[in-house]
Amino acid sequence: MKLRKIRVKLPGNRVKVVLRRAYPRIAVCRNCGVKLKGIPRLSASKFRNLSKSEKKPNRPYGGNLCSACTRSEIKSRARQD
Repeated sequence: MKLRKIRVKLPGNRVKVVLRRAYPRIAVCRNCGVKLKGIPRLSASKFRNLSKSEKKPNRPYGGNLCSACTRSEIKSRARQD
């Protein structure tokens, strides 16, 4: 578990450095950059113990594109054929 140093202001105008858990970055859509829903923010060791259905949404482009971009991607692929 990674720890990061955070400065906390205490009563009496003192500043103390405390160690808090560092969370991984939020997964974002590769097209528009929106935060992806359904993907937990866990460390690699805890993420590894999840089942496949808990790691990402079970749909095409799940875990890579948001639902709006997925919809438009599927439409554009269907129009190409």
